[in-house]
Amino acid sequence: MDNERRIKSAAVCPSKLELAEVREKLSRAKSGPQYWRSLEELAQTDGFFEMLHREFPRQASVWPEGASRRDFLKLMSASMALAGLSACVKQPVEPIVPYVRQPEPITLGLPLFFASAMPFGGYATPVLVESHEGRPTKVEGNPDHPVGMGSDVFAQASILDMYDPDRSQSITYRGAIRSWSDYAAAVAGPLNSQKAMQGLGLRILTQTVSSPTLASQLSAIQAAYPQAKWVQYDPLTRDNARAGALMAFGQYVETRYAFDKADVVLSLDGDFLSSGYPGFLLYARQFASRRKPGETMSRFYMVESTPTNTGGKADHRLPVRASEVEQVARAIAAGLGVGSGNAKSEQQAFVAAAVKDLQGHMGAALVIAGDNQPAEVHALAYAMNQALGAVGNAVLYTDPVEAKPQRQIWALKELVDDMNAGKVDLLLIVGGNPVYDAPSDLKFGDAMGKVQLRVQHSVLQNETTDYVHWHINATHYLEQWGDARTIDGTATLVQPLIAPLYDGKSEYEFLEPLIGSSTTTGYEIVRKYWQGKLTGDFEAAWRKALHDGFVAGSAFPAKAVSGKSSVPESGAKSEGAIEVMFRRDPTIYDGTFSNNAWLQETPKPMTQICWDNAVQMSVKTAEKLGLQTEDIVEINVNGRKVRGGVWRTPGHPDDAVTVFLGYGRTKSGRVGTGVGFNAYELRTSDAMYFARVKNVTKEGDGYGFANPQGWQYIDQSGIPGAEDMRDRHIVRKATLEDFIKNPDFAREQGEAPPPEFTLYTTVSGQPLYQYTEAKWGMAIDMNACVGCKTCVVACQAENNIPVVGKEQVMRGRHMNWLRVDVYYEGGTENPSAYYQPIPCQQCENAPCEVVCPVGATVHSTEGLNDMVYNRCVGTRYCSNNCPYKVRRFNFLLWQDWDTPQYKMMRNPEVSIRSRGVMEKCTYCVQRITHGRITAERENRKVRDGEILTACQQACPAGAISFGDLNDPKSKVSLLRAEGRNYGLLEDLNTRPRTTYMAVVTNPNPELEKSEQS
Repeated sequence: MDNERRIKSAAVCPSKLELAEVREKLSRAKSGPQYWRSLEELAQTDGFFEMLHREFPRQASVWPEGASRRDFLKLMSASMALAGLSACVKQPVEPIVPYVRQPEPITLGLPLFFASAMPFGGYATPVLVESHEGRPTKVEGNPDHPVGMGSDVFAQASILDMYDPDRSQSITYRGAIRSWSDYAAAVAGPLNSQKAMQGLGLRILTQTVSSPTLASQLSAIQAAYPQAKWVQYDPLTRDNARAGALMAFGQYVETRYAFDKADVVLSLDGDFLSSGYPGFLLYARQFASRRKPGETMSRFYMVESTPTNTGGKADHRLPVRASEVEQVARAIAAGLGVGSGNAKSEQQAFVAAAVKDLQGHMGAALVIAGDNQPAEVHALAYAMNQALGAVGNAVLYTDPVEAKPQRQIWALKELVDDMNAGKVDLLLIVGGNPVYDAPSDLKFGDAMGKVQLRVQHSVLQNETTDYVHWHINATHYLEQWGDARTIDGTATLVQPLIAPLYDGKSEYEFLEPLIGSSTTTGYEIVRKYWQGKLTGDFEAAWRKALHDGFVAGSAFPAKAVSGKSSVPESGAKSEGAIEVMFRRDPTIYDGTFSNNAWLQETPKPMTQICWDNAVQMSVKTAEKLGLQTEDIVEINVNGRKVRGGVWRTPGHPDDAVTVFLGYGRTKSGRVGTGVGFNAYELRTSDAMYFARVKNVTKEGDGYGFANPQGWQYIDQSGIPGAEDMRDRHIVRKATLEDFIKNPDFAREQGEAPPPEFTLYTTVSGQPLYQYTEAKWGMAIDMNACVGCKTCVVACQAENNIPVVGKEQVMRGRHMNWLRVDVYYEGGTENPSAYYQPIPCQQCENAPCEVVCPVGATVHSTEGLNDMVYNRCVGTRYCSNNCPYKVRRFNFLLWQDWDTPQYKMMRNPEVSIRSRGVMEKCTYCVQRITHGRITAERENRKVRDGEILTACQQACPAGAISFGDLNDPKSKVSLLRAEGRNYGLLEDLNTRPRTTYMAVVTNPNPELEKSEQS
């Protein structure tokens, strides 16, 4: 078998791919020499073909019950076993046996890293995936990608989705298991009939497509079936941005923002610092780079309808209902010479200050509109950017990233009309869950029932599955070949880390038979497309693109567009009535991640609620309606009703309620089914993001939310405990003006004990620990932190942290080693918000150590506060004595020891804890150990930045720095030397190794005086 055939045959089962050469790169995702390569580079190394076979899914079914630890370790050590000789033929179940000669690229204990991409929301998220002996275990951002800075909560948690045992594991016909050949035979006749009719009755419904290869396939299908229709639909559609571009320019464009070039930013309900927003990774890093205190610090104005972590970063925030944002936008636009408009009296000071500031920074100011705002607001934002001279500098326009721009709601309504009229004979649904998340007035499920043959291609069996004839189980993105474009248009390649666990089909393999192609594997389909697109030596260019994860130079260039002079009014008003606003959930998005337990248990950025969605409203509105937090209410919108629990939210606009989408699932899996209420039932095609409420009525009380934190105020009289928190200087802050006058303000706000005052000294008074080798420390910049919670999920994935469920969280038994506290200041109507990540502070004078009766928590020679799990007897004295409350106790057996998939998912470098022991942050000591061993092997010291903790590596804003405090030139040492640096509760003399950079805001002095008055 020649090399070309071997590589092609291996494409079906990526774990059998060959290795061309070993490319060694230093300090990629962790410390030390790491192999970072594409799968096609796994070539020709002796012994490698004797290595892999289908990983574990088939063998999982024959593992004996109650396998011993020895048996499990045997299976783990042999997780990469014999390769089959025919990749296209289903192999029989075979026992896993160890390879006789270890393949050259595999070093047990040394992970490999592969560049790939996560298709999400119509865009690609570039990722770098860690693999241990053929098992992907951790997802990070691709640091070499143009927009790959850091990560987000969805990419971090996607590894759990791949190993989810609730995934669809077979092809079914009306619930009965069938084969791919059975399906092919069943659709052959209908396809032939459609061929004769030129596809008149064929409809293909997909999510938003930015994949060049998939778009090429769909174009070929439409060429073969000229009368067929391809419809795209995402429940969090960007229709408003598309329509706004048409209104402003007469064509679809993609808008990119350069926050690092903007001195003044105005957001019109745009939540651009939250996971899930297109371009979030790039925007968070750019925004943070301009929030460093100094002469070039930017200023941020926010007009916001629902409190978000983006609004919490604003220097000035104006809370208004969603329908009122347009009025404020028109008033600001009028001040800039675009159209006309007037704001309400209480909004005029904000508008006047924003206009003056924007005009004072011509060419270096930008306006961004949120996807939930009408097309008119987007058109106004485009016009204002043009008037400010931002286009070409802080704002760029390119061709659309999506392959086929269309008004998705219009296309979906046309599809429903065709189904109701009996015009659709064959419906193919590729991804998505329209029965659950389509607008309720369309009654998509009822319309589907009138289609003769209905086929669904999906990773999970969901609500739509009950309405189709054929269900085809799909692959996860970590199991398939593919491609997609990022926000800047860069073509980013998707390559598998593991063979499909359940023999699923990718969307490319699912659609390819429709055009009669003999190409059968995803690898061949994607490679064939790019053969005509990559310039120069194709093999070299292809190999480089796979290795880097993207096609260099494929980003879309900026294009010149001319705007129209006027913007019509939308007429979207709901004066005199309570308004309901629909928003994407910050942790489970549109319901896609409802079965992901990590994300369900991650507290929401602002409310800290987990395992639920709530009916959020302002304190004033709740009092007006006679409601308290956790009362149960019924929301009635034109006869459509849902029930949920009330959560009174600081900063929420009055006379409005916010509900988050994605909950109330009836068929999601054992994690997500029956959690929360379904807000989609209130949503209609003509009111996708806000609507007028008929009434909100109380139906009961005592709902019961899982909320690890609740409200915390740092400066508000009359609130119990608020004065004490202010006196403790938990959050230290100043305006830019005050900071310039006194850069050391943070150290003057608290009281730090003298350096020699320590519990750990010798008889002569010298420190007991000299830390001559290394002295690890961390600095967290609260000015950069955007509160997105990515670090929380990254810590969970890295350290094998279990979930405990809603009931246990309500008991205060959550297990997260890292939390992000949110503090409010300035009352409940429009408070300022501050985010403070709290890991273990790694105290030098650790109060937990002196009370442990068995020495389970001890100090290392590098200054880490270590936990020895085997010694811990569960007294919890250490937790009681910890002033930071960062220790977690395993009350019950929360680890799943039985599900085979979870055994393969866990990080092998971190022990799996059982019940009855204390857990906490370790600064990712396993990564420190890797870095230390690498440095010793190379006879050198650990380089600054060589070791990245999981939270540091994942942070999209670059807010976390880690390093050796013995190195005066290390970044963490330089940060600790700044006047903004302070220790949390340092008056207790705990001497924390984790310190914080105080918050510096940049308010407009004129507006600040107006607000204070």
